[in-house]
Amino acid sequence: MLRVAVIGSGPSGVYTAQSLIEQQTVPDIEVYVLDRLPCPYGLVRYGVAPDHEKIKSLQNNLRTVLEHPGVHFLGNIEVGAPGLGVEELREIFDAVVFCVGAATDRHLGIPGEELPGSHPATEFVAWYSAHPDAAAVRFTLAARSALVIGVGNVAVDVARMLSRGAAELAATDMPQGPLGALADSRVQDVWMVGRRGPSQAKFTTKELRELGSLPDTEVCVRPEELALDPAYRDPGGLPAMGRRNIEVLRGWAERPAAPAGPDARATGPGRRIHLRFFLRPVEVLGDATGVRAVRFERTAPDGHGGVTGTGQFEDIEGQLVLRSVGYRGTPMPGLPFDEATGTVPHQAGRVLRDGAPLPGAYVAGWIKRGPTGVIGTNRPCAKETAQSLLADAPALAVREAAEDPVAALIRAGQRPVPWPGWLAIEAAEAEWGRGLGRGTVKLPDWAGLLEAAGAADLTR
Repeated sequence: MLRVAVIGSGPSGVYTAQSLIEQQTVPDIEVYVLDRLPCPYGLVRYGVAPDHEKIKSLQNNLRTVLEHPGVHFLGNIEVGAPGLGVEELREIFDAVVFCVGAATDRHLGIPGEELPGSHPATEFVAWYSAHPDAAAVRFTLAARSALVIGVGNVAVDVARMLSRGAAELAATDMPQGPLGALADSRVQDVWMVGRRGPSQAKFTTKELRELGSLPDTEVCVRPEELALDPAYRDPGGLPAMGRRNIEVLRGWAERPAAPAGPDARATGPGRRIHLRFFLRPVEVLGDATGVRAVRFERTAPDGHGGVTGTGQFEDIEGQLVLRSVGYRGTPMPGLPFDEATGTVPHQAGRVLRDGAPLPGAYVAGWIKRGPTGVIGTNRPCAKETAQSLLADAPALAVREAAEDPVAALIRAGQRPVPWPGWLAIEAAEAEWGRGLGRGTVKLPDWAGLLEAAGAADLTR
């Protein structure tokens, strides 16, 4: 028997498990999908915005894999410092595939970045997504103006959530705390700012168009900033998504501007989303009481796909700053790590140490290739890794079978939450939502999740 541990139950981890189970070359294989959280699905549960129900429904596909007889989900398993190390995992499993994603935000590296009121966008996402690590985080949304630095899909999600009404979100699984904060929000202006031009923005057209469909909200784009982009007037050489993005932005830029200023709410839309380009943040302005603005330097295309500073500066007022400038992988104890790329060195998914494969260690997903691509990109990435592992199977499955993996994990100090525990969490969230007169509502903290999981017979 070949026993494989997959670390991480997001799309890359589940697709890896699926590729291993569906192959025909190793008939006797068991896959254990381990996650630090007691809940599966990774960023599909805790990263996809609650109003994106179609994307969140991907959980149903992932669920089918995790319910396969040859796949075993075990949540609440800590891997890495201070949990299980690579060697400990290799004592229990024949092979280990690390699908741990890119766990930290990139920093702006500018003065004032850590002032009160300046946060990583992922902290805001974790708050409204009920990630248990964010249970102590509070956003009051008392700011009149909020700045989102970045022009990727996460930035668009954050701008959209800041602009949505609580009534529209009541039917989602958003927890009560964030829902109440959005109901009391005083945010009128949301600024989404990128250092490069619209043709280089990372958002998808579908996400971008959603901003224009928000009730009582206007999207504002400055024609002069779009015109700075060499590809704006002739987008024919751009990929299809870039051309569509330009088309959407052009439509917004050509509309008459809404009234501006503090009295605009009375005469114009309830909120405005401002899309700004060619502005590079150089300082977050404020003091110990909080942020008040961000200073940007105007940039210009350098002719080589990048931008250069012009020495012209602009301050944009904001009492809330959310930084969305990308993600970065973090080192895993016992595995080599490339600091330059934030990934684990590999060859077709086989972990490499000093250029040679590390026996029984593999990677898939963002920790393998960097934080690029969409959810579907994880399928071929996972398949490649699974094929490498299966090709190595004769050399991996040479030891006598160790004790039952669940018993071994418990002996190592872990408290696994298997699939029945997750089903109990699902039932508790549905019950809690019914009590609030809503649909399913996520449990937002570790204590509540583990208590709910304990209601199931965890010995099965």
